[in-house]
Amino acid sequence: MKTAPWTARICMGIAASIAALSAHASTDASAMTDYLDDNYQRYAGIARTIWESAELGYQETESSNLLQKTLRDAGFSVESGVAEIPTAFVASYGQGEPVIGLLAEFDALPGISQTDSPFREIRQDRNAGHACGHHLFGAGSTAAAIAVKQWMADNDVPGTIRLYGTPAEEGGSGKVYMVRAGLFDDVDAVLDWHPASLNSANPSTSLANKSAKFRFYGVSAHAAASPEKARSALDAVEAMNFMANMMREHVPQETRIHYVITSGGSAPNVVPDFAEVFYYVRHPKAETLKGLWERVMATADAAAIGTGTTLKAEVIHGNHSLLPNTVLARALHANLTTVGGVDYDAQERAFANRIDETLNNDRDITGWESTIQPFEEELGMGSTDVGDVSWRVPTAGVRTATWVPGTSAHSWQAIAAGGTSIGYKGMMVAAKTLALTAAQLFQQPDTLAQARAEYEERIGPDFEYEALLGDRDPPLDYRK
Repeated sequence: MKTAPWTARICMGIAASIAALSAHASTDASAMTDYLDDNYQRYAGIARTIWESAELGYQETESSNLLQKTLRDAGFSVESGVAEIPTAFVASYGQGEPVIGLLAEFDALPGISQTDSPFREIRQDRNAGHACGHHLFGAGSTAAAIAVKQWMADNDVPGTIRLYGTPAEEGGSGKVYMVRAGLFDDVDAVLDWHPASLNSANPSTSLANKSAKFRFYGVSAHAAASPEKARSALDAVEAMNFMANMMREHVPQETRIHYVITSGGSAPNVVPDFAEVFYYVRHPKAETLKGLWERVMATADAAAIGTGTTLKAEVIHGNHSLLPNTVLARALHANLTTVGGVDYDAQERAFANRIDETLNNDRDITGWESTIQPFEEELGMGSTDVGDVSWRVPTAGVRTATWVPGTSAHSWQAIAAGGTSIGYKGMMVAAKTLALTAAQLFQQPDTLAQARAEYEERIGPDFEYEALLGDRDPPLDYRK
């Protein structure tokens, strides 16, 4: 990452701003954190309810309704069904500028379930789980928004606090449709967080990502008696995968290509007349990703021609990479350091030790839950639709230890810890950090101006936002 000319003066300016805030707002800060401490059980209960629901992307009706009701009851005005997505919403309190946005996710992942036990116990009553902790994400951001709202009301603070209920982060790009609909156009800064196995607020990048379902249509016939009459859709899928795998040698090393065959036939003696493969392609730069995507599309076209089948490709999602904002990240880091990490009690420590035995960590990271990671810029290898938000408005996020140190996202261990007090404690660390930072931004126009200057420097004078998924409608049935 290049060092921009504004870096030194911004670092000094943000440090001075944070010091000034702490000198005159300690009472306000303690009121917000006291509120969150006093309401720990309430928000833990909300998170647990969403954890139990484990609803997939664009199907999060109960989870979305619960968060909306919680915000309405707290005095927010809520607009439901925004961006043509039934489970998306925007909750607002206050009026005028500045406008500070918080993000809330609440979708679960398919194909993985788990109890809140430290041992592998698949739940037979469902085939989905919160393996990325979005139940905590939604509840924690809601808690922070309400704490800020009460602080604004008590202190006659001008401006608007806005919480965005964003569905289908996991492969559905819910935020992209909300960005495309202009819902972030008047926002001065966006803060978000994500469950993790450590505590950090580092400015991070991610991989731009695009996906599609490639559906091949052929002709079925008896595989032994009349194979010459058939045209195998499964052959087309396998031919595409073979060519795509050969591509791996000839792409930039940061590229990631993954696929899963979602339909390949039902019986070996029936040549499949339909088969489907679901692809993700990632790269740090959106422009490079576009070229890679054209090459993957070419393998699909060639596979259809070579097997005598017909291809229909449906783009499912597309996310830009995260655009870091050091100004906002430093503010989050300072407040995260003030809040501190997670302290386990004896029961939580015993739970963590049992989880740790399943993780095969190659180094001792015991205690990471209670420490704050050093501040530094990072390259993340995942992807998120927060990236599109960050290319429209200055954005920064924090990660907190809601999982046992060393736990991977999208794992049964993440679901297990996320359903216990370990997850809830980490969630409240995030809620306090977001609330303190939002309050700081309301009182510091200079900090917002510095964040905007950095944002404009990074995007450059010629940047025009374009959704990587094009003009398609939200894929509301992509998990069905």
